[in-house]
Amino acid sequence: MKNTLLAFVLLLSFNSFAQLASISGHISTETKEPLPGASITLEGTVRGVQTNAKGQYILKGLKPGQYTIKVSFVGYKTQLQEISIKEGDQLVANFTLSDVTELQGVSVTAQSGVKGNTFLPQVNEYTITAGKKNEVILLDNLQANLAMNNSRQIFSRTPGISVWESDGSGIQLGVASRGLSPNRSWEFNVRMDGYDITPDPMGYPEAYYTPPMEVVDRIEIIRGASSLQYGPQFGGLMNFVLRKPDLSTKLVVESQNTTGNNGLFSSFNYVGGTAGRLSYTTYYQKRVGNGWRQNSYFNTDHSHAELSYAISNKLKVGGQMTYMYTQSQQAGGLTDTEFALNAQQSKRARNWFSNPWFIYALTADYVINADSKLSLKYFGTSAERSSIGFTKPITEVDPKGNRQVDRDYYQTNGTELRYLVNYQIGSWKNTMATGLRYFSGEIKRKQLGVGSNGSGMDFDIQGLYTRDLVFQNTNYAAFAETILRPSDRILVTLGARLEQIETHMTGQSGLSTTGSPIAVTPSSRGRSFVLLGAGTEYKLSANTKLYSNIAQAYRPVLASDLLPPATTDVIDPNLSDAKGFNFDLGYRGEVGNYLTFDVDYFYLNYDNRVGTISRTNTEGKIYQYRTNLGHSVSKGAEAYIEFSPTTGWLRGSKIGNISVFASIAAIQARYLDFKTTSVVSGQIVEGNLAGKRVENAPEKINRYGITYSKKGLTLSWQISDIGQAFADASNTISANAAATTGLIPAYQVQDISGSYKFKKYAQLKFGVNNLTDTRYFTRRSGGYPGPGILPADGRTWYVGLNVKFVN
Repeated sequence: MKNTLLAFVLLLSFNSFAQLASISGHISTETKEPLPGASITLEGTVRGVQTNAKGQYILKGLKPGQYTIKVSFVGYKTQLQEISIKEGDQLVANFTLSDVTELQGVSVTAQSGVKGNTFLPQVNEYTITAGKKNEVILLDNLQANLAMNNSRQIFSRTPGISVWESDGSGIQLGVASRGLSPNRSWEFNVRMDGYDITPDPMGYPEAYYTPPMEVVDRIEIIRGASSLQYGPQFGGLMNFVLRKPDLSTKLVVESQNTTGNNGLFSSFNYVGGTAGRLSYTTYYQKRVGNGWRQNSYFNTDHSHAELSYAISNKLKVGGQMTYMYTQSQQAGGLTDTEFALNAQQSKRARNWFSNPWFIYALTADYVINADSKLSLKYFGTSAERSSIGFTKPITEVDPKGNRQVDRDYYQTNGTELRYLVNYQIGSWKNTMATGLRYFSGEIKRKQLGVGSNGSGMDFDIQGLYTRDLVFQNTNYAAFAETILRPSDRILVTLGARLEQIETHMTGQSGLSTTGSPIAVTPSSRGRSFVLLGAGTEYKLSANTKLYSNIAQAYRPVLASDLLPPATTDVIDPNLSDAKGFNFDLGYRGEVGNYLTFDVDYFYLNYDNRVGTISRTNTEGKIYQYRTNLGHSVSKGAEAYIEFSPTTGWLRGSKIGNISVFASIAAIQARYLDFKTTSVVSGQIVEGNLAGKRVENAPEKINRYGITYSKKGLTLSWQISDIGQAFADASNTISANAAATTGLIPAYQVQDISGSYKFKKYAQLKFGVNNLTDTRYFTRRSGGYPGPGILPADGRTWYVGLNVKFVN
């Protein structure tokens, strides 16, 4: 049935093209070189294509009328041309684009490997980004181990990003910025193509799903100021934009196959293209390996399909489906002594983890006119998180008895309507973005089930779960933000967001001595609040600007805060919401195509912050206690500079192209006044966190690199220099017996990677991660899959072959 429907749509579209008009042509530079990948759009419509490898394009199926053709390409001046189309016309429109920048009368053109990161425009589709600290990570420009989603390399040029390197399989992403927790990126609003992919951003925002980086076109990051348009998260937005169907060809077939040590094999296969009004793409990735440590193994399957169809010149509809299935053996934690003796060892041979993930989205884009447009997204998630293993402190020997089973089930659905309009007040040419959002999420958490006494991945249990809780969350939101442009050099942004959150928890908190369920007292909570923000930009030159922004943020108490973890942590029953604000002041821009820079000062105010603190019980044992730790402030400076001396000083040099980058962050994250108590030798001892460093917040996050490219060969070297951190808010230096608290030492790690293109359709990729085989760790875990130190991977290597065919 599906195949018949698709054939019918294609037949209709092809028949209609025969009766309608088309525009074709060639896009080139002033030196007569073709520009592949240039964008050709008809303003005020949803129609657009890209040029092929020869700089050619064609737009089919056009109705008679007046159109404005817009031709654009990064680094070149955009061109507009009015055109009149009659029925059946086969028009030809060629364009020659000139460079945006000139240096002393000499044109400057981009060379390979110059720019790994760039910035978002003032308005990015339906979002206002002017005045905000933002980055765009261009995956095609990175030399990185994309087959394994190596976060250290992917975020190398993004200053201030801390990374938890405790999952060498590349399945889960743990990143943060500015002193926030990297715990599965939960301080970011994590999205894919603009819609949510976490279990529940307002109830359980942990990122258990990460798309394969081989299919990601770019990663868009807007720091905390994105709270006005994407939700109240302190960290901001992280949006994975997948490769879209190739608009210049009917068919693209690509296969990337990678192998490496520890049994690594990854196969990524992609098909996409455009046939008239219909665009399509699909991919499948299989990744399997034994992992660097003992008792580690992963086996993942990713699949994705996307269709979009331009029903008319004004309306385009589409749909996406993504599915991931994982099997992952977890090596567990280590004590400090065990880590020092052999970081590859494991004392947990029976711990397994799986998180099948299904995401879907339906989209519609409607262009009202050249100055206004609408976007509607309906999206949802059906997913699980399942674990089985021996979860006692690492100091206890696994007796090989029945293992503990814990399972989460997630069901979510949401809708976002966005409207963007350009409007004028006098001579001011302004832009406004508004939106409405509805989101509903349900989390079923089943814990402390009695599993099998075997060693494989088996989530069946005997009897009932000890805990069986349901957390429901409903979120309504409305936002509006505008750009006011008093002149061509200065702009001001003003915005507000209204949030309403309703939560409800029911279920079973335990079992009686007779095995009967003990019901939890149902609890409900509702709150409404308004977030405000403002920003500004001032152009110092055509390509450099000063920017500043201040925006309020809010973090509601999450399901992960209220529902206790399955192992050693203890939860404060009186947790309350956190609130605060983000402030940025920076200077960014580009000089020619040889220098990109962004330097900024930030201030993050986080009140009533939720975190962990070490406490001592009446038995003298230290445990982790999750509570409101009071007020914290993160402030510091971030800088990203990428420079190509060969492009800037030796244009046309035969030695090839060299570019260097530095990504530097100095962060001071401190707690203010907050009283604490603990029991020592039976006596209550009072303390205060004032002046203590925020946990998991290195004061130094520096990364440097150099890239050399000539013809088809590109080589990169990178070093990460990360400062020490603490695992808890008490800043415990000496580790406890279970290694859940203590110092996280500073470390340096190096990576080399490269690629070689040949035969026009093939590319060889290779690299060595952790070149010097450094032993280090970034995380002390208090729960699964620890507890204890979770070592980062030692030296690993990979080599892959990418083959691409275009029709």
